[in-house]
Amino acid sequence: MKNFVYYALVMVVIVILLPFFIVKSCSIEEEDIKKTYETPQQGIKIKVYNSSDDSISEIDLEEYVKGVVAAEMPVEFDIEALKAQSVAARTYAFARMIKDYNGKEDIHKGADICTDPTHCQAWISRQDAMDKWDKLFAAKYWNKIEKAVMETKGVILTYDNTIANPVFHSNSGGRTENAEEVWEGNALAYLVSVPSRGEEASSSYETTVTIKCDKFKEVLKQEYPDIEFSSEDIVNDIEVLGFTVGERVKTIKIGGVAIKGTDFRRLFSLKSANFKIEKFDDKTLKITTIGNGHGVGMSQWGANYLAEKGETYEKILKYYYNGITLETIDQFENK
Repeated sequence: MKNFVYYALVMVVIVILLPFFIVKSCSIEEEDIKKTYETPQQGIKIKVYNSSDDSISEIDLEEYVKGVVAAEMPVEFDIEALKAQSVAARTYAFARMIKDYNGKEDIHKGADICTDPTHCQAWISRQDAMDKWDKLFAAKYWNKIEKAVMETKGVILTYDNTIANPVFHSNSGGRTENAEEVWEGNALAYLVSVPSRGEEASSSYETTVTIKCDKFKEVLKQEYPDIEFSSEDIVNDIEVLGFTVGERVKTIKIGGVAIKGTDFRRLFSLKSANFKIEKFDDKTLKITTIGNGHGVGMSQWGANYLAEKGETYEKILKYYYNGITLETIDQFENK
């Protein structure tokens, strides 16, 4: 009888009390994490111009970075890739706060940075990010972003004692680009071409668009009035004159006019300047594009590939930004 009572007590402990303490322990840990990440940061403030509603708000820098990471990189990516994105985003923003890379025109209406990804960095609020994700995973995803940002808090990239300009893109199509090939006259030692593996996993790695020959000619004629097409088969009037080190079209000759690959990309809203033009049928052209973005700096899909292979965010950043140094904002300001 005593043995039965003893056995019963042991089973109560195992079945009821032990799970209670395990759950309680986990909930305490989650609360601690929540407190760590949700406590307002008494740090640097950045003025952000929201181009969607024409408003300016002042946000804690780390909170701003969370919104950039949520908007710019797939949250399903490896945590080390998200950390690399956090550092790149923070550096990009801080450089503009101290007016290192500001343009001549004040399109930010007095703010430090804008939310237009074609000009600065994309940004999304916590609530909007949560709303766009699956409700079952939204809280988990936001906590993941907070973890990536707060575990790199204050870290920025510098080169030769100046703030770096860590531009980034979705995927390079296999090799990143030298900065001067995209932005003429802006050669930078840390923005040079490197191989970028694993990008084939991106759905935007290779894309194809078709365009009617008449429309193709019309667009070019509007931009280049002197262009002349001598052949009924327009493909015969197209010749690639050279490629960049990143394997993108450097210059293409169409109808006797030499056009920069980056300009051609802009005219036809292509995902990259790594493109090939072919005949689809007698009245249609097919343009196949490899990669997504300007190709300079860090490839986000390449970064995720490296992270999945076990590389840390520091190594990822040093791979895509040649010769950079990682330091905190405090270290940089106190030199």
